[in-house]
Amino acid sequence: MLTLLNLLSAVALLIWGTHIVRTGILRVYGTNLRHVIGQNMSKKWLAFIAGILVTAMVQSSNATAMLVTSFVGQGLMALTPALATMLGADVGTALMARVLTLDLSWLSPLLIFLGVIFFLSRKQTRLGQMGRVSIGLGLIILALQLIVEAAAPITHAQGVKVIFASLTGDILLDALVGALFAMISYSSLAAVLLTATLAGAAVISLPVAIGLVIGANIGSGILAFMSTSMQNAAGRQVALGSLLYKLIGLLLIIPVLDPLVHWIDSLDFSPQEMVIGFHLLYNTARCLILLPSVGPMARLCAWLLPERPEVNGTAKPRHLDPTALVTPSLALANAARETLRMGDLLDNMLDASLDVLRGKQTAVTQEMRRLTDDVEALYSAIKLYLAQMPREDLGEQDSRRWAEIIELAINLKLAADLIERMLRKIQQQKTSQRRSFSEEGLEDLAGLQQQLIANLRLGLSVFLSGDRESARQLLREKRRFRAQERRLAHAHVSRLQRKIVQSLETSSLHLELIADMKRLNSLFCSSAYVVLETADTGALAVDDMADITHSP
Repeated sequence: MLTLLNLLSAVALLIWGTHIVRTGILRVYGTNLRHVIGQNMSKKWLAFIAGILVTAMVQSSNATAMLVTSFVGQGLMALTPALATMLGADVGTALMARVLTLDLSWLSPLLIFLGVIFFLSRKQTRLGQMGRVSIGLGLIILALQLIVEAAAPITHAQGVKVIFASLTGDILLDALVGALFAMISYSSLAAVLLTATLAGAAVISLPVAIGLVIGANIGSGILAFMSTSMQNAAGRQVALGSLLYKLIGLLLIIPVLDPLVHWIDSLDFSPQEMVIGFHLLYNTARCLILLPSVGPMARLCAWLLPERPEVNGTAKPRHLDPTALVTPSLALANAARETLRMGDLLDNMLDASLDVLRGKQTAVTQEMRRLTDDVEALYSAIKLYLAQMPREDLGEQDSRRWAEIIELAINLKLAADLIERMLRKIQQQKTSQRRSFSEEGLEDLAGLQQQLIANLRLGLSVFLSGDRESARQLLREKRRFRAQERRLAHAHVSRLQRKIVQSLETSSLHLELIADMKRLNSLFCSSAYVVLETADTGALAVDDMADITHSP
């Protein structure tokens, strides 16, 4: 019983070490990895190589699968290069399995010792996070040694020998057992290492070991597919394609299994080296053979798991992937993209209110209420998503971005409520009181509304890019809007003096709408202050003076 517990704890330590390495690498280089995976992936060979490199860095094909499915789910990456990246991830994990099985016993204590020193002394810095990665690598190497040591007594147990004696080389049965190994240990690497240990102790034959290795790959594919159950269809299509490729690999190797086993058995290597070598050879050959078929596979997965349109209800968040919460840079990017969706909804609301103002539409109350409910739903989802991120683990830059996202989401929510109230006022005037604006007043309000839409779009661009010059331009537009608002208010008073009947009847509403637009403009332009205050404490004051000087 104690021996089994030691084995399970060693497997758990391997999983924990992999988790530490993955989170540490993603926290330090998350943005760069996003660029490597998400950019310039039009060619499947580039995507394939990117999958190998990223998996080698994060020490886990599951981590790469998390990144790729998240990108596809957000629309940042097409399904075809995503499948090529997943094939590369399979090769990458096989390469790392070969590297980690070398005699690195001297390296484990050194990595843990140095990692603890750097992590505890400089926890929030990049060097501290690299110390975290060093600890994880040391734990992985230590866990692999413990797995081999803990499995040795088990291989001599009579009951274990009887159980494995029932595996006679039936590839389908062996693959099923191997898949169960990988799913129980939550790691295909741990399952492959256990298989190599059993083969080295002569508990299982080489044909059985090969079947278990193939099954371990399938088990990792099942785990990845199960982990995407909460994602949208696009993200699940990636995991489904990866699983299908692993099953196709099983079908492809069955006809050549016997001659392949005889050839490997004739080589002058130990059983452990044969198992690890086969794992690398099998994954590399399978992925290279299947790489040209990523296009048809993408179409098949899209047909098997089609996107389901939203029915009856508010908008659902598309980019808030819960599996990305362990990676601050990725989670913040997801929240930012969802916040931009709120901005798009507000853009639609302003367009609709402009049509009502000009008389092109008369009854959009239901549509406006639906858009407001959608903004409310996305705001709540973003707020809860950001609340799940432990802020004490965020660096200075990530903490600042966290605050920017939540501030913009709040401003957009307030703006949506304000736009809905504005529309109610306009419709009440036109339906209940049967009054309309004067032609000059209507053109003034429509022009101000168009300027407001332009400032909203510029504000969202500044939020996304963080560009200083764009932020200064946004502040200049804010000053111009204020000057325009004052000019229009004076023009309206002038019409009142001329006793224009329509202006007299709609005077109160006209001035209220101008004041509401002024508040909306302030909400839309707030992102400029964040960028300028962050970039240069003196830039804001200097720019304010310039805006005042050049305001019309």
